[in-house]
Amino acid sequence: MRYLVTGATGFVGQALTQALISQGHEVHALVRNKEADLPIGAIAFEAEFGKEQAQPRLINQLSEALQEVEVVIHTAARVHVMDETTADPLSEFRAINRDATLLLAELAAQTGVKRFVFLSSIKVNGEKTEKDKPFTAEDTPHPTDPYGVSKLEAEQGLLELSRKTQMDVVIIRPPLVYGPGVKANFAVMMKWVKRGIPLPFACVDNRRSLVALDNLIDFIELCASPSRAPNAANEVFLVADTTPVSTRELLQSIAAAYGQKARLWPLPVRLMTMGATLLGKKALSERLFGNLEVDTRKNKNVLSWQAKTSLTQQLKKMIETT
Repeated sequence: MRYLVTGATGFVGQALTQALISQGHEVHALVRNKEADLPIGAIAFEAEFGKEQAQPRLINQLSEALQEVEVVIHTAARVHVMDETTADPLSEFRAINRDATLLLAELAAQTGVKRFVFLSSIKVNGEKTEKDKPFTAEDTPHPTDPYGVSKLEAEQGLLELSRKTQMDVVIIRPPLVYGPGVKANFAVMMKWVKRGIPLPFACVDNRRSLVALDNLIDFIELCASPSRAPNAANEVFLVADTTPVSTRELLQSIAAAYGQKARLWPLPVRLMTMGATLLGKKALSERLFGNLEVDTRKNKNVLSWQAKTSLTQQLKKMIETT
């Protein structure tokens, strides 16, 4: 098959492109710069989302990239940032995550693309879950920040487009993705553990769903195949590893992958939460101490899919490839 993968140099997009090529598929890789580092075999097409003044040129670029493409997998996005500095964040997120997504989808439908797979975010559901009440794909969306709002609006536009055209849509909402090449807070956490830095998380007993990069790629590949997953058409899926973990368990698992013992000491979660709030780090404290659990039973019921990689296996792979 011939695929178009957007965000092909990103954390997810690059791994996905490599996986598709290794299976013998042809991949058109949409990138900002044709000189970008891509997996061998990928065919680069240059385009940059979000520049309204260059839209006619963007349309031409996208149309070229879409030639004879059967499935589009859209991973490109303006990602969520902890410390937003833009004066109008919602407008910025909408320009790329909603408007550019819908432009690409409309052009894809016009050129005969069969399926459009959209990598959304669990933030469409919300920021946290109550105990023993995981998010499901059927929940009423409740995004609380501009990033989540823009992703929801893109989802709504895509589903509306699917009702008007012959192109079907699959929406995937992952939580935090980890795997080889991960950056940001997860990479920092791994460095802390590797260096043996004592951390005050021995009392943290929250439940958070994560998704290994290998599991996410496997799920995207399935959803991107109309023949293998006909029932995925016009559906929303949440994807995660089989078992949620607490921050404490995650740190212990990282330490075990390094052949070490986690150096954790007890400090009441309430005190840490209060301190983080006073320091203006409430959002970070929610990620460290709050619950965000995902119910993935729909994936098994509709697509007969279940996670193939465990936290332990993915952490071991991450360490082996660094």
